[in-house]
Amino acid sequence: MPTTSPATGVATVAFHATRLGSLVLAATDDALVLCCYGTAETAAERLGRAGLAPVEPGEAGEAGAPGLKVLDEARAQIDEYLSGGRREFTVPVDLRLATPFSRRTNLALAEFVPYGRTATYGQLAEALDRPRAARAVGTALGTNPLCVVLPCHRIIGSTGSFSGYAGGPEAKRDLLALEAAGVASGH
Repeated sequence: MPTTSPATGVATVAFHATRLGSLVLAATDDALVLCCYGTAETAAERLGRAGLAPVEPGEAGEAGAPGLKVLDEARAQIDEYLSGGRREFTVPVDLRLATPFSRRTNLALAEFVPYGRTATYGQLAEALDRPRAARAVGTALGTNPLCVVLPCHRIIGSTGSFSGYAGGPEAKRDLLALEAAGVASGH
């Protein structure tokens, strides 16, 4: 499950094409630190704030790029999840790119809202013993450095809206439909 490992100073960045669009992945030798929608510039900025220098797999020379095994595992698990064959992720993750409140909020996701279910921002705020912090929860989820892997897509607006997802409302709708179909079929 999630860890906070010491900084290695370098994270390998790669793109992973999915039916939801391209995901930017970054990993150290120990854990996945980033899974987001965005660009290489987005990844570099987020990694830089955490003291990690981004490298591409081919840039590391003979020593090899850090995190390649973790990246391969993350890609395989994302593909399994998106094909309906996986309900939870076991790839090691590191939330060093998140603030303390964002860490707490994102770690609560899988426990509070299981696969195939949804909850509102307000309900998650209440579960965190912060009943008036629905907006803060939304902000924390909006900066989730490990979207898809940590299921922020399961949190919806109080009116049932699919807003507030980095991949956009269509990606959120697709992920929720995937999970609902998995629950309905018993997978």
